[in-house]
Amino acid sequence: MSNSGGFRSRAKKGSRSTKRGADRGEQRGGRGERRERGSVISHSRDAGRGREHQRRRGGQQTSGGLSPRQQVKSLRDNEVDLARIVALQTLMAVRRDQAYANLLLPNLLREQKLSGRDAAFATELAYGSLRARGVLDAIVSRAAARPLKDITPELLAVLELGTYQLLYTRVEPHAAIDTSVRMARGLGHERATGFINGTLRTISRSSLEQWLDDAGPNMGIARTAFRAQHPTWIARSFAAALGLDAEGQATELEEALAANSERPTVHLVAKPGLMSAEELALISGGEEGAYSPYAVYLPGGDPAECPPVQEKLAAVQDEGSQLIGRALTEAPLLGEDSGRWLDLCAGPGGKAALIAAIAGIDGAAVDAVEPTPHRAKLVRTATEGLPVTVHEADGRSPGLRSGYDRILVDAPCSGLGSLRRRPEARWTKSESDIAELTALQSELLDSAAHLVRDGGVILYSTCSPDLRETREIVDKTLREHPELEELDVRPLLAPMEQVGEYLSAHMWPHRHGTDAMFCAVLRKKSVS
Repeated sequence: MSNSGGFRSRAKKGSRSTKRGADRGEQRGGRGERRERGSVISHSRDAGRGREHQRRRGGQQTSGGLSPRQQVKSLRDNEVDLARIVALQTLMAVRRDQAYANLLLPNLLREQKLSGRDAAFATELAYGSLRARGVLDAIVSRAAARPLKDITPELLAVLELGTYQLLYTRVEPHAAIDTSVRMARGLGHERATGFINGTLRTISRSSLEQWLDDAGPNMGIARTAFRAQHPTWIARSFAAALGLDAEGQATELEEALAANSERPTVHLVAKPGLMSAEELALISGGEEGAYSPYAVYLPGGDPAECPPVQEKLAAVQDEGSQLIGRALTEAPLLGEDSGRWLDLCAGPGGKAALIAAIAGIDGAAVDAVEPTPHRAKLVRTATEGLPVTVHEADGRSPGLRSGYDRILVDAPCSGLGSLRRRPEARWTKSESDIAELTALQSELLDSAAHLVRDGGVILYSTCSPDLRETREIVDKTLREHPELEELDVRPLLAPMEQVGEYLSAHMWPHRHGTDAMFCAVLRKKSVS
């Protein structure tokens, strides 16, 4: 595409035409930028590959050879405030290094010693921009009159941050635009400042509602998804799992998608036999949970500073995960419980710790299988002092003797049920990944079917509501293993209601305040 392609398309002031573009007079320096270090045009589509090992820390160098510290200095020299710098670094690291924002951002806030209102502002800008990334990119592409691939990742992050401030916050337009221009300059993109200025001025001339109409789909579930800041395929997945008509019953779908953009309440679990939920609530200042007898809702603060957490009497765990662990231990067996329990996919160890705490009360012991050494170490740490033996093995062929009474298969999944915890995840996940995951999930259930004793139970769970990873996997397993029967898991989750019409259960953020989780219980028929 010609470097000047975005400059030729001028829109009249206030126009919402599909040929929107920034005013030519605000884009000086656009021509000839292809050869410049600060180019708007991105040449290498492979830039940033091979950096998987840096994803959690966001990488060690920025483009242009600047270290993060040098980058901060350059931006500060251009009078960009630290809150916006931290937000910008988070956006760039997520796009460049596939960093996890929920892990990276707290580190950046500590490094820059941001707290209070400044930390809250940085968090709102970073998380808000990441959640809305697909929407922001569509608006930027329309306003700039050029495809996103023709904008370098650094400048795209600047534009996303500026657009989010203009359309989703109360930041004054002149402040959002001016700081974005200074960001581009601080990143070494002096010749692109006119492009940034012109594009954001174009965006500032229309409201969010106008841009949503102009840049997004105009009907059906695609429109609902776009306005809720989700890819259409995720909205369809949620609609199917909720039993909704894909093109109708939009209200609950809107509620389900909106819940993915709300900050989750911190849930603590009081480890059975070590501390009660009542005691934990009293010490932490929290509130006892609505569903799990071990749950406490923490009103605020850092859970790591809670004394019972520090003393390993409690831990951070979503209430839905607690219910799944408890359901495994209470599912009805045929015959006596010999005390052999198995967690076939144990990393990082949260459910294994809860199950093992209950096992300790019941005189049982837990084998915990985890193939990755790092995650196996996390399991050992989480279950220290509990009756657990950790095995570094593949759950599909763990090399363990069969005859288990209870087996948990908390299978690797797409993670669509925990989108509220990772703001960027809705835009980085791909529907094509599900086929590979379902093959693994099916193989893990096959393994469990061979390891469980006659009359023993298997609890299958995922942190995904997608039917391909949930009901379809269970139904496939039942077809291929006629020795298994499905039990009704719903009574095991009481007093939780509205979990579905099947024997299995779906939990939802908008209904229950948990992550979106699925669980089903299978029992091997007795041969006697």
